[in-house]
Amino acid sequence: MKSYPIFVKRDLDGFFGLFIDNLVQLLAIVGMCGFLCGMQGDDARFIYAHILPGAAVSILAGNIFYAWQAHRLARREGRDDVTALPYGINTPSMIVYILFVMAPVYEKTKSVELAWQMGILACIGSGIIEFFGAFVAEKIRRHTPRAALLSTLAGIAIGFISMTFALQIFQHPLVAMLPLALVLITYFSRTPFPFGLPGGMVAVALGTIIAWILTAIAGIFPDAPQWLIGSVMSVQAISDQFSQMGLRLPQLAVSGLLSTLQEHREMTFGFLSVIIPMGLFNVIGSLQNIESAEAGGDKFDTRSSLAVNGLGTILGACFGSCFPTAIYIGHPGWKGLGARAGYSTLNGLVITILCLFGLVGVVNSIIPMEAGIAIVLWIGIVITAQAFQATPKEHAPAVAMGLFPAIAAWGATVTQGAFITSSGTTIQQLLTSNLSTQVNGFLIHGMVILERGYIFTCMILAAMSVCLIDRKFFAASLWALIGAVATGLGLMHSYQVSGNNFDFLFPFWPAPEGSLSFHQPGLAIGYL
Repeated sequence: MKSYPIFVKRDLDGFFGLFIDNLVQLLAIVGMCGFLCGMQGDDARFIYAHILPGAAVSILAGNIFYAWQAHRLARREGRDDVTALPYGINTPSMIVYILFVMAPVYEKTKSVELAWQMGILACIGSGIIEFFGAFVAEKIRRHTPRAALLSTLAGIAIGFISMTFALQIFQHPLVAMLPLALVLITYFSRTPFPFGLPGGMVAVALGTIIAWILTAIAGIFPDAPQWLIGSVMSVQAISDQFSQMGLRLPQLAVSGLLSTLQEHREMTFGFLSVIIPMGLFNVIGSLQNIESAEAGGDKFDTRSSLAVNGLGTILGACFGSCFPTAIYIGHPGWKGLGARAGYSTLNGLVITILCLFGLVGVVNSIIPMEAGIAIVLWIGIVITAQAFQATPKEHAPAVAMGLFPAIAAWGATVTQGAFITSSGTTIQQLLTSNLSTQVNGFLIHGMVILERGYIFTCMILAAMSVCLIDRKFFAASLWALIGAVATGLGLMHSYQVSGNNFDFLFPFWPAPEGSLSFHQPGLAIGYL
């Protein structure tokens, strides 16, 4: 029986990676809710007094549970190298709920409180789907090839983790390149730092020091070239963020939800076209991450892992959070860092302190993102590598097949962002004029078709490919049938676009007036 410690030095590296990831999402919540949902000025209290404290409740409870779960597994198997499942706010759900639930309610009613309450109701709906999905997820996992589950994660890791942060590193090289070098030296060559210092902590510290040195240079030489001072920090930003400081304890936020549901029943049920697919995506995504952990050597119970994830989402919503939680992608990366269970506990405690005391913006104004994103980039690399390493080598083509929908999803996100920030033609206008329009060689219509429901599409295409490689033709045909049914139901490929915003399109759900709709019966027939 090996002793499983509460905390090891490498937990600091794991903490910085998970903390940076969580911090990015909290900052996105503050920025997007403020800009799109009117939560600014006096109404910023909905963020700092309700949403962030509610998120803290769910993040703390989940991180403590998954740390305890790791201790339990270590005792049962007599090991000291178990790594806890990473956990936090679900990024895709956060973005979708702001853009397609909260922002439309605010635009229609100009009521910040109603937008917040609708976000809570959507979050509760997602949590219910996640909780009950826990009781059928293990059956899905047993009948799904590992290559199909890991391929999806690899595609997400390439696009939404590694590529995004790689671009940010190369955009701000003076701050980000040295931390990147230290991270690669530490984790690729496994070279220890003097005095046993954690490489991730050293990388973040040096990146922060460089950023503030550049800030000092910019203050002394305001005419210095842009490449030299392009990553400066702001002392004024720190001062501005102190205005949001102050203890705000979580408060129950369910008292008025029933009356809101009754008064705005039609509006609430209209958002089921957003809540249902996002809830299912969360179940499948968390399931894939549990499979990734097992491939890395840590076999956690599927039902309890997913059930607690769903309960964490519901608990956070009851205290004011509008955003579901998730078992994170990246377990093999954190395991490669040498993290155990302490990184999860420490992350939950630190995030809770930041949310309850209004310190989210203060930390961001002191520590530049570029100082820590190299750790998250490395985790994305490890996830991608695992998809090929932890599956039979003959299944490698199936893993590659499953990458395309996730890459298309990243491309659609970048394209959407480019159109939103431009003042010219919208995506809806472009598609109205010509569906075959190519922008710099990209078929936008085809990209969005492949992007819609990409978690399902990745898994189905990769699973079909594995079955064909193994000459299991009947099983391959069943996966194709699942693809046809999912496409027919609108969980994959069909979409509607309004301006520059994409949304799901169910055949039994009318599209909003003025939007452009694209059902895909041809693809359903194609799968058949």
